[in-house]
Formats: sequence, structure tokens, C-alpha cells
Amino acid sequence: MPYCKVRIFRQETVVATATLTTKGQITIPVEVRASLGVDAGDRVEFVEIAPGRYEFIAATRSVIALKGMFGRRRKAVSIADMNAAIARRGAAAK
Repeated sequence: MPYCKVRIFRQETVVATATLTTKGQITIPVEVRASLGVDAGDRVEFVEIAPGRYEFIAATRSVIALKGMFGRRRKAVSIADMNAAIARRGAAAK
């Protein structure tokens, strides 16, 4: 019986509501998509924060968020230096 469910009221402020389809899909409301910065094709993650409670977060991040993640850039290597290193490795292999 689909109408025997009781809605649980909470203290939190509801920002948006979505309906689950028979295929298990929901349409994320525009204001939520805008707040998360997600668009069609972007990935999202569901993180369980407590039993029966999930956090919905954007899995894709901007390139700017990666800044500093890989340390400082090394000194650029010239083409001549690359060719010399290749020649040394080639000579050592013979």
C-alpha cells in the first residue's frame, strides 16, 4: 500500500523536495544544482553521515581546487637536455 507511509517531520529547514520515480531516479532541483555547481553529466556522491542520513556532494571539482596538491613545479627541462639524457641511456643500454 503506497499511501500508508508517514512523513517524518524534522527541525531542519527544507530547502527543496524531490520525488523518487519507479526507476529510483530523482530530479535535483535547480537551486540545489546551482548551489553544488553541478550540471548534466557531473558525478555526485552520497556519503552516509548517520544511519538513515546521507550527505549529497559534488564529486567533480574545478581545476582550481587542485592547486597545491602536487607540490611545486620543477625546473623546466630543455629539448637539448632531453636529447642528451636519451643518448646517455641509449649508450648505457648497448
